[in-house]
Amino acid sequence: MKLKFAVAAAVAALSLSSLAHAAGDPKAEALMKQSGCFACHAVDKKVVGPSYKDVAKRYKSDKAAAGKLADKIIKGGAGNWNAVTGGVPMTPHPQLSKADATAMAKWVLAQ
Repeated sequence: MKLKFAVAAAVAALSLSSLAHAAGDPKAEALMKQSGCFACHAVDKKVVGPSYKDVAKRYKSDKAAAGKLADKIIKGGAGNWNAVTGGVPMTPHPQLSKADATAMAKWVLAQ
């Protein structure tokens, strides 16, 4: 009985820690909501742009990904996801600081 409880507690703890990790930085998520990112993106499905999970998967082994994505968030862009977006460009967000855009990119990469 104690073993079953210990296993159940361990599974629950691992589940909660993975949910916390997937959630990422709440400040970055709030910035993303304020900036309208979720109008075109979702965590686990394509909307207009690719899902955040697909972005994270694509850039998984790229050590410079956060910086590249931060620049893309600020400047906007097109072409990298044409197969997904049908050529719809990503809107630029020039009002964001590099630090905020980097935090947002890290949030995406944590998905």
